[in-house]
Amino acid sequence: MAADNAYLLDNRQREAGRRFEAFAELFDPWTLAHLERVGPLTGLRCWEVGAGGASLPAALADRVGPTGEVLVTDLDTSWLTGLADGGPDRAPVRVLRHDVVNEEPPGGEFDLVHARLVLVHLPERARVLRTLAAAVRPGGLLVIEDADPSLQPLACPDERGPAEELANRIRRGFRALLAERGVDLGFGRTLPALLRSAGLREVAAEAYFPVTSPACRELEAATVRQLREQLTAAGLATPEEIEQHLANLRQEDSDGELDVTTAPLITCWGRRPLH
Repeated sequence: MAADNAYLLDNRQREAGRRFEAFAELFDPWTLAHLERVGPLTGLRCWEVGAGGASLPAALADRVGPTGEVLVTDLDTSWLTGLADGGPDRAPVRVLRHDVVNEEPPGGEFDLVHARLVLVHLPERARVLRTLAAAVRPGGLLVIEDADPSLQPLACPDERGPAEELANRIRRGFRALLAERGVDLGFGRTLPALLRSAGLREVAAEAYFPVTSPACRELEAATVRQLREQLTAAGLATPEEIEQHLANLRQEDSDGELDVTTAPLITCWGRRPLH
């Protein structure tokens, strides 16, 4: 991540840990399946950019194995403790505080560079993507995963009652706050063209769109709790509406359970040519 005070979801807050756990449950299986599908991981030198939490780097280190190497970077590394304490069957893991916007890539070329839900928050996203592409060795892979909230903007696509209407109104408020901070709400769909313009080949992309799950509701609740003050200060929701929405998210009976989704996650990958 970049050293940018405009980042809306501050990773130093307690709720960030709940969000990382929900992200891991929702997206780690999808991400790892794609990383494994685009080529064997054993023995690779990998750079995980803006990791946030530790779950994905740990899983990547397991798959790379002791003959590989995993570099994990973020502006805030406080959620990455314990990664260097892997066993004999895991790749060596190095955790480094790094500003991907203002600092050069941290040393050498990589077989695999991966970033998830990082670039969409950066005004310099296109330039950073080119920097990441340049850090990939010839024949190596760049995998970028980012959201596209404009592609599917609703919290509850099935708006069947007041609880769903409230969820969608609060999600619109969240999107308004993101847009004010310079987030490109249609960024995910631009990734294939951006990877090609960075000189990569064999570019392909897929989207992941979980319609409902307990992890979707947990992610929604943690995000709303984290943004409570910003939403109310901007007049996008009242304190009472936020409390009602959080109560609705806690409902687990068949009649009251909310079917909450996330923005589509676009996973895009490309290979740096050998020549």
